[in-house]
Amino acid sequence: MSDDPATRAVHAGRGREPGSPSAPPIVTASVYSSAGDPAELGYSYGRDGNPTWEQLEVALSALEEAQAVTFASGQAATLALMLALAGDGRRLVLPNDGYYGARKLAGMLEPFGVENVSIDQQDLEAVRAALEERPAALWTETPTNPLLRVMDLSQLSQLARAADAPTVVDNTTATAALQRPLDFGATACLYSLTKGTSGHADLLLGAVTSRDEALVGQLRAWRSNGGGIPGPFEAYLAHRGVLTLPLRAGRQSETALALARHLDDHPRVSRVYYPALEPTTLDVARRQMPLGFGPLLSFEIEGDADAAFRVVEAGRLIRASTSFGGVDSSWERRARWASETVASPTLIRLSAGLEAVEDLIADIDAALDA
Repeated sequence: MSDDPATRAVHAGRGREPGSPSAPPIVTASVYSSAGDPAELGYSYGRDGNPTWEQLEVALSALEEAQAVTFASGQAATLALMLALAGDGRRLVLPNDGYYGARKLAGMLEPFGVENVSIDQQDLEAVRAALEERPAALWTETPTNPLLRVMDLSQLSQLARAADAPTVVDNTTATAALQRPLDFGATACLYSLTKGTSGHADLLLGAVTSRDEALVGQLRAWRSNGGGIPGPFEAYLAHRGVLTLPLRAGRQSETALALARHLDDHPRVSRVYYPALEPTTLDVARRQMPLGFGPLLSFEIEGDADAAFRVVEAGRLIRASTSFGGVDSSWERRARWASETVASPTLIRLSAGLEAVEDLIADIDAALDA
């Protein structure tokens, strides 16, 4: 198989033998004919395996030269991974500015003995201290959502290894097309496939990739016994999205960069968050994401929450909605979610789609002038 991610994305998980279909079949069966020892059977019960979502896993595996385990959603994948890592008493060391859903879920697990702490993971001394205080697992995210801060994966992984701590990287924003954290020492990567990887805003799925055989086995056990399995229709759609992932990720990164630069010069915008505009971490971002910085950017405007809401409401091309990574651009005032503790009242998170950049700039300017 080629080393090029575009070639891998197109061909992984798709057969070339005579009679093989050009698209993976959608297998909806809940049970399979079986007799004898279940351990020796390919398939027996739908909660333990399905050809359609296993073909998606083959494609995801090829992008990172790892094993992939898919789940019903990104949060289902997060839950399984947190339980697998913290089940032996390890404390989760989380970013204080990462995806609020992960921090919220970690908090919900506290009554069951899962301790967690959230810190600024650009402060390497703080990370070191948190990891050395007691057995831990490092849970990081880069670029973060919604502030797009970049973490140095090589340095974080080194600190984690020194403390005998596994490292998880939420790679949802970048996707495997733009960043491969396993190459920088991570133990596992987490994905909400709902977003950029599938890319069409028409499904909910999640995944974990890893080169750690034991961890992969634990995740499959949690998925099967916990029931957080992907549906075959969703898996089919996600696999179809993977075919164009590198092309979409490249185009959306170019558009996001152009929008970030335009907003940075706009008189109503007080601050823009995008890796390319942050000089202190730009070299790290370029090393980790050489093909682009992803579709997501955030910006703050002058005024109050109502002013930010009016901007979002005034968009005509850019959809007012949550989530990101789809083919059509979207934005939202992030602080409208009570659990989003890191966003200022006027912060707007924007996901660049595949529209012409000139049309998006015109839509943004009209909304800011409304």
